[in-house]
Amino acid sequence: MRNNRLVLALLIPQVAIVSAADRKPVTDDYISDAVMQRLAADAVVKGGDLKIDVKAGIVTISGSVHSLKQKDKAEHVAKKVNGVKGVVNNIKIEKP
Repeated sequence: MRNNRLVLALLIPQVAIVSAADRKPVTDDYISDAVMQRLAADAVVKGGDLKIDVKAGIVTISGSVHSLKQKDKAEHVAKKVNGVKGVVNNIKIEKP
């Protein structure tokens, strides 16, 4: 039993070091691409005419959608992308 604890105690720090080493800094280009892909794949937002701009992890979404639900969902989707520090939602609602 003590040997098992010792082995676990020795392995856990190794796993943490490997995990930390595998993480790469997230670039603005990566964030922009990821946000666009997720917005295009989202059933609520899909079809919106949106533009994404990213500077230092801050995502600015502009363009137009047809409903408040789409506008809010676009912001929510963008916030969930890895590396996003904040979202500026400049989306306009235009009725078809």
